[in-house]
Amino acid sequence: MHLKDGSHPTAYIQYTRSKIRAILLGCLLLFFIIIISISVGPVFIPPDEVLKTLMGISVTEKWDTIIWDIRLPEVIAGIIAGVGLAIAGVAMQSILRNPLGEPYTLGISSAAAFGAAFSVMFLSSGKVGDGITILNPYLTTVVAFAFSLLATVMILVLSRYRAASPEVMVLAGVAIGSLFVAARMFLEYFASDIELASIIFWTFGDLSRAGWDEIWLMSIVIFIIAMYFYHHRWSFNAIDAGDETAQSLGVDVKRVRLVGMVAASFLAAIITSFLGVIGFVGLVAPHMVRRIIGDDNRYLIPGSCVAGAIMLLGSDTVARVIMAPTVIPVSILTAFLGVPLFLYLLLKGWTR
Repeated sequence: MHLKDGSHPTAYIQYTRSKIRAILLGCLLLFFIIIISISVGPVFIPPDEVLKTLMGISVTEKWDTIIWDIRLPEVIAGIIAGVGLAIAGVAMQSILRNPLGEPYTLGISSAAAFGAAFSVMFLSSGKVGDGITILNPYLTTVVAFAFSLLATVMILVLSRYRAASPEVMVLAGVAIGSLFVAARMFLEYFASDIELASIIFWTFGDLSRAGWDEIWLMSIVIFIIAMYFYHHRWSFNAIDAGDETAQSLGVDVKRVRLVGMVAASFLAAIITSFLGVIGFVGLVAPHMVRRIIGDDNRYLIPGSCVAGAIMLLGSDTVARVIMAPTVIPVSILTAFLGVPLFLYLLLKGWTR
């Protein structure tokens, strides 16, 4: 929006600045959570010493090892996974025009979890012992992606029917998720005691499983897909207004919907194959941001990335200290946060 002299109206400048300011404040909050998350644990490290260590001012060898080898990988994994799940949630909610869409509620994460478990048990892509260690992350991710894509195809086929309301699609997602949970239980029934315990433990989301190699792989994939979604932010805005409106503006709705759902499924697959099933981040984070900065995907996408990182990393930090020395799986805490909002949206419906 420009005036004849090329300047922006004052109201529009204030409009954009308020949204950018909210995102920057979220980044500042995320920075403080990062420092706190690295500080707390069985061994408490003062926040100022954490900052010194991260800046390269070595304090003690013990703290260097704890920060760089144990806590920092977990923190970065939380940020990356939070960003990826939030982006997947934003994309699915826009593409399907469904406020309840995200990989977990639509059954895609359950499908990816089944694929990863299948790969580990039958394709020797993992090592079973005290837990599951991924030996071949590429094979595990490909198999997880294949099953998540199967769930995605089922959702896309359903979405083509005009009578498929958001509520019906979510219930279909629950059914799809239950199908793959049942399939995973079938595998577990024939597993040995060690395999059974390992698979059940693995299905709980755990950020500490990711090492630097897994973090680099997730980072590259999530960054590329995030750039794709942000590049198509105007297309998502148009689709939010309706398929006919989007088509009249020159948007290839079918292509954007297909590629977007495949990309979102791949995000869910790679996160699930490394960290386990983590639900509701993709549901809660975008709706939190919508309350603050609205539906414009120019700001909703980056804002949701920040909110997803804050939510997942904050939940992981609380899970590590709330019942110390016992560490609660982060997926339990995100479920406690996400279920009330899920039920609220499902019962109340959605109005734009």
